Amino acid sequence: MIQVMGKSFEFQGNLELDQVEKNILQYMQEDHIVYSYISSRELLFEIKLRKNIIKSAKEMNETKPEFTIFEQARCNRNYWQLTKAGGFLLRPDVRPSDAIMDIFKNSSLYAFECATASVIIYYYATLKTIGHHLFNAHFQELYLYSWHTDTDLGLVTFYSDGFLPGDVVYFDNPDYNSQTPWFRGVNAILLDDWRYFGHGFSIKTDEEIVQVLNKKRMEGSKQSAVLTSLLTRPSFSRLSALTNRQQTSSDFKIKQHVAHHNRSSISLLNYYNYIISLGYQYF
Repeated sequence: MIQVMGKSFEFQGNLELDQVEKNILQYMQEDHIVYSYISSRELLFEIKLRKNIIKSAKEMNETKPEFTIFEQARCNRNYWQLTKAGGFLLRPDVRPSDAIMDIFKNSSLYAFECATASVIIYYYATLKTIGHHLFNAHFQELYLYSWHTDTDLGLVTFYSDGFLPGDVVYFDNPDYNSQTPWFRGVNAILLDDWRYFGHGFSIKTDEEIVQVLNKKRMEGSKQSAVLTSLLTRPSFSRLSALTNRQQTSSDFKIKQHVAHHNRSSISLLNYYNYIISLGYQYF
């Protein structure tokens, strides 16, 4: 169910939405969860961004950068500095939009794991939605490592049975083989046809992803991998608000602490727990 300014939202035929956007809107309308917005503009922004997340996930699937662990991460040195931890630090002489786009243009030069892939997809979709000028103003000094993000992306994670296209879901493999720890799970983008894109897994149904993970369990395990109810999404309201104000490089922004955990394929919840264990806070 959708509410705008406290009232039930009624779809107007004059809204210029493509089929993917109409599908997302219908899923939200028919859901038992109430999705509340301060304006129809904020609602339409979320629908557009969710569509661009789906498109970005499909584009990553088509361009096929390599899946790998942090120790073997690769990037285009013309745009990023590769850190010892396997992260990608934006070069100071490069525009953020150009660096994000290069991951899709020159994908053969890149290799990263699935949490990093999810963040890249969210940045790319945000760029598509708000445009180069605003993206470059708000997302400077990017650092791509696991779930580390700019605070303006506003990532949130929680348990819910209300998945929507564009959400990142987590498949957990509790009995993963210690020889292949990167199969401890997979972060996957829910697409509009209820299949999932997981970096390194291509586009598959939930049953197919579980089948792949089950082949990577420790010997003798009888505990199946499972699609959990944990979902992750950006703060659509915060990103929508960015389009209503200007920001310069002199504006103050709280920066997230980076947790270099060296554990591929973890959920955002596990990443936050790791930050807390180090005595830091996340925002």
